[in-house]
Amino acid sequence: MAPDDELRKKARKIAKEKSDFYIHFVIYIAVNLLLIAIWWVTLGPYGFPWFVFPLFGWGIGVAAHGISAFRGEGYIEQQAEKEYQKLKKKDR
Repeated sequence: MAPDDELRKKARKIAKEKSDFYIHFVIYIAVNLLLIAIWWVTLGPYGFPWFVFPLFGWGIGVAAHGISAFRGEGYIEQQAEKEYQKLKKKDR
């Protein structure tokens, strides 16, 4: 088992990644609400909803960031362990 300091360092890194995601998500929501408000004030509900382009484009980035933050470290370690076991069997 890893030393306590190493586990704390790893836990801090994971917590930082999750915190960075939350900050990114809040900024995403705030900016897109502002873009929707600008659209509403300038064109109204009958104008072309141009705000959907940054909403969906940036949304893909936010989703990828979320997957990375919440599945990243553990998922990578899990896959690495599977590959290690395959190589170990193959090497025998």
